[in-house]
Amino acid sequence: MKSNQRSINTFKQIQSKLTYNSVWRWHFYAGLFCIPFAIWLSITGGIYLFKPQIEAWIDRDYDNLVVIGQLATPKQQVAAALATIPGSVLNAYEMPTSETSAVRILVGKDKQLQRVYVHPQTLEILNSVPEDERLMQLIFHLHGDLLAGDKGSYLVELAASWMVVLIITGLYLWWPRNVSGLAGIVYPRLTAGGRTFWRDIHSITGLWVAFFVLFLIISGLPWAKSWGGMLKVVRQSTQTTVVKQDWTTGRSSELAERQANNTPANNTGHEGHNMASPAAPSDYSILDHIVPVIAAQELAYPVLISPPNKNGPNWSARSDSQNRPLRVNLKLDSATGEIIERKDFSQRSLLDRIIGVGVAAHEGQLFGWFNQALGVLTALGVFLLGVSSVVLWWGRRRPGTLGAPKIINHPPLPAYLSLIIVVLGTLLPLLGISLIAILLIEFSLLSRISATRHFLGLNR
Repeated sequence: MKSNQRSINTFKQIQSKLTYNSVWRWHFYAGLFCIPFAIWLSITGGIYLFKPQIEAWIDRDYDNLVVIGQLATPKQQVAAALATIPGSVLNAYEMPTSETSAVRILVGKDKQLQRVYVHPQTLEILNSVPEDERLMQLIFHLHGDLLAGDKGSYLVELAASWMVVLIITGLYLWWPRNVSGLAGIVYPRLTAGGRTFWRDIHSITGLWVAFFVLFLIISGLPWAKSWGGMLKVVRQSTQTTVVKQDWTTGRSSELAERQANNTPANNTGHEGHNMASPAAPSDYSILDHIVPVIAAQELAYPVLISPPNKNGPNWSARSDSQNRPLRVNLKLDSATGEIIERKDFSQRSLLDRIIGVGVAAHEGQLFGWFNQALGVLTALGVFLLGVSSVVLWWGRRRPGTLGAPKIINHPPLPAYLSLIIVVLGTLLPLLGISLIAILLIEFSLLSRISATRHFLGLNR
């Protein structure tokens, strides 16, 4: 009886060791792919956390102007901005924060968007810059699509999906086994030196930032071209009207939205009825009345006023605050400029509110400086994880090999791990597709070539 029990225990120990080895291999390969992206995203994301402060510093010369006398009207200011780009139309008029601030006016033409800084009194053009060339806009795209458009968005989404695998396998490897005390488990042994020091730095940093990184991944997925696009399709299938959301899914979606906003509404339709529009798309006189009406609403900065366009036949105003729960959308009567509809954040669908709160926290703007500090610490943690993993990898790598843990068997994974893989592959389609592709390539090609088998550690 005791002999049988010992045999069972020995079998369980062997199976546990084989499972640990298998998980370690997946953790290694996921890390090898993800670490360059993780370091890149931590740097660009850490910078983007401070978008309000950085943009305020860049624009500081335009917010303390000398203004003597009566200000020009909004219509005159828009006309001055439009004159800088022949054939352009008003995309949005940004409400100035004070009488001594330059008026920011977005003018568009097809898919182009230009930000024009206009002196509020003299109408002098103080600066004009393509929206895509602004520093924080560049950082946004470096972070979200590597400046490679939709292809870059797919690649970042794929890396983010594998980061989920990296985190789950890392937590499995971290899980305490036959240890006593908290050293090396919840805090690092800083005096240990050598490989132990770097292993503790890597595993314990991963433990403390795992939740926050998972949150950043999940809250960023709605912006991704593939995952966000599929989410919109699913949402649309349950709606009878066109789904409208205040975030884009990939670069092509952003450009399509921009082009629609740069396309004036037809004069032959108003609110879906065959009647003349009260104001022609090129007539911005009503703006002189709209601006004080919107100013009285005291919406969260920045506040953008847009004319009728392909997305809607009415004038509209909206708060474009990064703290999305503060956002408000207004619809205005095109004849009188009066507010005819107001939609606060609380009136949006539950899913949109969840995503909005997640994005605001993701960008470090949901709860002030502490949100930014938490984001910086998470970014530093991810950066440290990347550096420590490279040190550990290089230290254990043998010449002529990739350094992957050597495969010792193909044990059946525990049911709960298999279930996790199936669920993740379903919820993250790019992960599921790439996982199947990797297994097929390894089985049909890599494991059959002697040199490759040795380099990847596939020899048993």
